[in-house]
Amino acid sequence: MTAYFPEVPKIQYGGPKSRNPLEFKHYNPDETVGEKTMKEHLRFSVVYWHTFSNPLSDPFGAGTAQRPWDDGSNSVANAQRKAKAAFEFFEKIGAPFYAFHDRDVAPEGRTLKESHANLDEVVKVLKDEQARTGVNLLWGTANLFSNPRYMHGAATSPNFDVFAFAAAQVKKAMEVTLDLGGAGYTFWGGREGYSTLLNTDMKRELDHLGRFLHMAVDYKKQIGFNGAFYIEPKPKEPTKHQYDSDAAACLNFLRTYDLLPHFKLNLETNHATLAGHEMMHEMEAAIGSGALGSIDANTGDPLLGWDTDQFPTNIYLTAQCMLCILQMGGFSTGGVNFDAKVRRESFEPIDLFYAHIGGMDAFARGLKIAQAILDDGRWQDFIKNRYASWDCALGHRVESRQASFSDLEAYILPKGDAARNVSGRQEMLENLFNDFI
Repeated sequence: MTAYFPEVPKIQYGGPKSRNPLEFKHYNPDETVGEKTMKEHLRFSVVYWHTFSNPLSDPFGAGTAQRPWDDGSNSVANAQRKAKAAFEFFEKIGAPFYAFHDRDVAPEGRTLKESHANLDEVVKVLKDEQARTGVNLLWGTANLFSNPRYMHGAATSPNFDVFAFAAAQVKKAMEVTLDLGGAGYTFWGGREGYSTLLNTDMKRELDHLGRFLHMAVDYKKQIGFNGAFYIEPKPKEPTKHQYDSDAAACLNFLRTYDLLPHFKLNLETNHATLAGHEMMHEMEAAIGSGALGSIDANTGDPLLGWDTDQFPTNIYLTAQCMLCILQMGGFSTGGVNFDAKVRRESFEPIDLFYAHIGGMDAFARGLKIAQAILDDGRWQDFIKNRYASWDCALGHRVESRQASFSDLEAYILPKGDAARNVSGRQEMLENLFNDFI
């Protein structure tokens, strides 16, 4: 078999003192943290689009990426070769999962029928490579944003034919995801939003989006796909406003259209910051509704106002992410998916390894720190004690919807005033967190 990364061995765990840039310093897949191994906790996934389909172009210049497996053609043979290079990478980096859009793995044809046929030919290779390596599909999805037909959206397009085309494309992508044993399927509304309300019937577009997702749920049952369905929030770019703008907007939409029982959220740090939130906020919002399913692992540059999709290296960020994930009991079908791309200046194939090693080490450190904080117990105890006044009989009655304003007035009148507040101790808790970093 042709080797596309001949100079790179299988990446091993070298430990914190290793000076080899092609070794893990902190990610040891078989090391037990709490009750699971790191591999089981983190469920790392490599994305196809940034890692194998991104030429590293930007609005000001052509692509710089050196990808010896890619001849630049829009051929099935080129896509099949790319698939083999991808699995060599997955195997050498030690990622148990990968994720893709349909148009990442196979070229779009002149017609929908031809596109379906192209995808089928590449799926044969993906299936063989999965069997050879043991790497599995975390989730699949359909690219409903790149082709000019989707300029006004896909499920929210004012053009009914575009809506129908998008449905057919998703139908095929779901079938392929099922065929490859995917653990889930993600809906990312790349252009499901508006640039101006002067030409938009927002209510009708949202109704169409809700109907589209209900049809997907129906087809999921029809074909016997038992994987999870995810919605991925993003506030803007390319549209001024996208309907899945953040976790709260997605949860509200899912409840409004009676879809919440069928969907969880796939959250991304860079999308959270573009929405004006921290990733921990988005995760807690989803967890509060029992709807956190998976995360995309990346970060943005605070000096740039767009989706830079950089690899995560901030240990505070990864520790906060893993604290949320551990507290909710861990992933079931989701994982830590590296929706991240190397910088345009990092154009050589080996840079893909350096980037993923750094991201995997950062999340391994975050996992160990989060577990240590939970084992210590002081952080949870502080939060529990901060709300201790609610543990009275009337507090429980309020929380269980059994108390009224009159009950509360009768309780507080004899007191004359509310009890004194207790300090939030933010700085002390930040110091505590730093002790574990």
